[in-house]
Amino acid sequence: MSDVDQQYSFKSRARILQHLGDQLIGTPRLAVFELVKNAYDADASYLNVEILGIGTDEPIIVVSDDGIGMSLDTIKNIWLIIAHDHKEKELKARKRTPKGRLPLGSKGLGRLSVHKLGDQIKLVTRADGHDEVVVKINWTELMTHEFLEDAHINITTRKPEVFSGDQTGTEITISELREKRWTRGEIRRLYRQITSISSPFGKDTKDDFVASLKVPEYPQWIERLPDPTEILKRAPWKYTFHFDGKNFSYRYSFQKIPGIAREPREVIQEEGRLLVPPAEIDDDDPLFSRKSQSPTMKKVIADEEMLEGVGPIVGEIYAFDLSARITSRMGEIRLIRDFLEENGGIRVYRDGIRVYDYGERSNDWLGLDLRRVNNPTKGLSRNIIVGHISLTQQQNTELVEKSNREGFIENAAYERFRRAVIGAIEPLQREREVDRKAIREILGDIQDPETRSIMEPVSRIREIARKNNLTGQVDPLLDRIENEYVSMKERLLSAGISGTSLAVVFHEIEQGVRSLYKNIEGNPELEGIAEQVREMMRLLDGFSDLLRKKDRKPVDLKVLVKRARDLSLIRFRHHNVKLDCPALKDDFPSVMVSCSFGLTLGALTNLIDNAIYWLRTRWPEDENDESGRRIYLNIDEGFEGGPAIIVADNGPGFQDSPSEIVRPFYSRRPEGMGMGLYYANMVMELNDGSLIFPDPAEADVPDEFDGALVALRFPKLGE
Repeated sequence: MSDVDQQYSFKSRARILQHLGDQLIGTPRLAVFELVKNAYDADASYLNVEILGIGTDEPIIVVSDDGIGMSLDTIKNIWLIIAHDHKEKELKARKRTPKGRLPLGSKGLGRLSVHKLGDQIKLVTRADGHDEVVVKINWTELMTHEFLEDAHINITTRKPEVFSGDQTGTEITISELREKRWTRGEIRRLYRQITSISSPFGKDTKDDFVASLKVPEYPQWIERLPDPTEILKRAPWKYTFHFDGKNFSYRYSFQKIPGIAREPREVIQEEGRLLVPPAEIDDDDPLFSRKSQSPTMKKVIADEEMLEGVGPIVGEIYAFDLSARITSRMGEIRLIRDFLEENGGIRVYRDGIRVYDYGERSNDWLGLDLRRVNNPTKGLSRNIIVGHISLTQQQNTELVEKSNREGFIENAAYERFRRAVIGAIEPLQREREVDRKAIREILGDIQDPETRSIMEPVSRIREIARKNNLTGQVDPLLDRIENEYVSMKERLLSAGISGTSLAVVFHEIEQGVRSLYKNIEGNPELEGIAEQVREMMRLLDGFSDLLRKKDRKPVDLKVLVKRARDLSLIRFRHHNVKLDCPALKDDFPSVMVSCSFGLTLGALTNLIDNAIYWLRTRWPEDENDESGRRIYLNIDEGFEGGPAIIVADNGPGFQDSPSEIVRPFYSRRPEGMGMGLYYANMVMELNDGSLIFPDPAEADVPDEFDGALVALRFPKLGE
């Protein structure tokens, strides 16, 4: 017998609705949130959620709005068709409602969210000029049918009863709830979630949409909740920014804290460029192919191409300080702590309507907490900030929400958006630390930030280890890290090396801390975590041995410069940097000094790394692989005070005084730890030399190198 081609079609069992409702919508609160968004798409001015019968065996949820409602034809031809694409078509066509809205939903699945809440659904809706339509769904009975096409739904039309006169809208009554017991805490969380659909920071649009929650039996549960706007007024720091692809502007303000003699301060930038952190994929890897990373991802200056499909970004952030020395001077701190516990983080809004679940405790989408662990003196953890990022739906075409409504699909546009936001909040972190440093000095808090750079992450790792029953394995190793730190600190001080400490050690083990934190916070594996801590200990031991021996030997600076050049060759090629290095010519004489070769090599490569980054900000990526990036590297034997290695570039140059840029943890580089120049300064002190910032004439640098200029100056051999 010969094969016969036949055509078949998919058939869906009725229980697919149950699976979709349960698995696409994560929680009952998120299901209610979906109904709120549906009301917005229906052009409603208000949506009210009412929970009745709390404490009884038969509580019900009633959701009502004053939107455009639905006719019988709309119910039959759109609402009953799962995954209907009419909203998606309207969104692509940028078709707006009479109130000027673009649809938030586009997948045709939001209506299934009601199944997450209860088994009995009654929907009453009325469109302008039509009778009311009543739809009743019994999910339990629906699931008894084998195939979806056999599961019939009862629909009737009637003269208006709920929406009389000229009224239109939709009312959904949900009974036989899945979750019959509603506690005070759950109601308060639901209240915050519903009311957060519209930005509490002031309307980003002229929209008048308001969502509310009522609990008739227990009104006191939500009546005494604090007004967010009043709490935000108490924040010591406020920061707003705007980036349109061309210009980055921001306003930073610090307001006086009662009882602390630090005057208010404001920093305003009306025109500027937005620096962004490098992409997570590091194109400095010698095995990494440049061609596999788009030019946009390689950029460190944000531009219009970075906002393609994203649109302009506006932000507003309020920052608090929960340290005991500060909170003791602020009133109602318990109220502020509770507010931050529930609302801390940075949310995302489109056309003034929230994109869930950014800003929730489970979603650290900007990695703020991890950055806080890596750099305690600079990072903004989610529990001390409240903020929002605003986008416009009109230009926001490539950020697509996931089907489970838990954020955007993590595509290239999302990564560009995320990088832009991280870069945009960098000025807040930098300027806030200036005020915090001044406050610490006023309060007599003399603990140096370098000490906290070791102790705070270790303390945080201890806390997480306890939660995961890893204390017995991890704590002894962490004890060794702390003890070794104190020991090395004492050796440095006894050697008379003032102004330096061991923050550089933390700088060296940054990646180890990052990986360790992720493993403990995520899916901890005891053996792997313990080994990571041991590796951190080995790094500390090695550095300690180096300090004991001082490792000072006669070194030919020409050999040192050549080694630094060789280590950086791959980076020069990847970033199209032209190196001018007279010291490596065959006839250039040897220049001998006494120093630690390894430490000094690290300092020099740090200077080169800084130069490469800032060159990229003045000379953006060029698809033709051509750029004007130049680095000058030379040895000046006759430099005043002793022989020196000169590093210069044609980048933007330094914006701050030398005393600022060598201060640990101070950086204008997004996600930079602010340790590169501090490290170089510390190394030169260990070498009995100095890190200086001479004039071009002092270093005899060619005129084309008009950017940053740094010199590593050594004592003459024998001095």
